[in-house]
Amino acid sequence: MITDDRPIEGGCLCGGVRYLVRPPFRRANYCHCSRCRKHSGAAALAQGRVPRSAFTLLGGGELLVVFAEPGHMAKVFCSRCGSSLFGGTWPDGPEISIRLGTLDDAPGIRPGYHSYAAEVPPWDRLPDDGLPRYPQRPPRDVN
Repeated sequence: MITDDRPIEGGCLCGGVRYLVRPPFRRANYCHCSRCRKHSGAAALAQGRVPRSAFTLLGGGELLVVFAEPGHMAKVFCSRCGSSLFGGTWPDGPEISIRLGTLDDAPGIRPGYHSYAAEVPPWDRLPDDGLPRYPQRPPRDVN
């Protein structure tokens, strides 16, 4: 984990959306739920959580599209290039879920567990990486 407080910038593929995160990240994981798979277009979504106060949108707010359904976390993406950027309780909740692949530099944290491991698609399998696996959402005390 990063021990200093250096900010890390991130953004979308086209560069229209830019943001800044001030570490440390609270936790990071691989999510295998069907919603994250569809949103990312990948077998899992690598994400890290920061408090809302540690996130600053630098530019491109007019390009953001939020997909949110009652009872589910928000999915935020760029309307120009389609990049999956962040989500969680965006925009007014206590925590932002940053898509680690959109960061310009190393976040100082690695995913520490797999969530929704019961939803791994039949064409993939979980790696033998020694990380804890939770069939659905992990217990609240998982960091």
